[in-house]
Amino acid sequence: MTINNPATNSPATATRGASTAAVTSRTPASRRWLQSALILAGAAQLITISALTSADPIAATWSALLLAVAPAPLAAVAVFTRTPANRLATVAAIAAIIAGGAGQILHTGLFFLPALVVLAVGAARLWRERS
Repeated sequence: MTINNPATNSPATATRGASTAAVTSRTPASRRWLQSALILAGAAQLITISALTSADPIAATWSALLLAVAPAPLAAVAVFTRTPANRLATVAAIAAIIAGGAGQILHTGLFFLPALVVLAVGAARLWRERS
C-alpha cells in the first residue's frame, strides 16, 4: 500500500502557505484583539456560570446574571459582524463587563478584567481603522 503525500517543497504546499500568510496579513489588528477578548470573556463567563451553579453558589444578583449571560455573546457579535454593528457591540460588551464587574468585584468580577483590557484595546484599534 502506498500513500501519495506531496513533498514539503511542492508548489501546492508553497501556495497554501502563501495564501495563509496573505489572509493573516489582511486580517485587521482590531479583529485579532477582539477575537482574544472573545476567548477571555468566554472563559470568565464559564467561571461565573460555574460559581452560580456550584455546591456553594454565589447569590444570583443582577450583576452575576449579567456576567453569566452577556459578555461572550456581545464579544462574538463584535468579532463576526461588519463595522457599524461591531462598534456598537464592542461598546455594549465593555459596558456590560464594567456594570457586572462593579457588582461582582468580590466574587467573579475580577476574572473579567483581562477581557475588559483586551476589548478596550480592540475597540480603540477598531475606531482608528477606516472602513
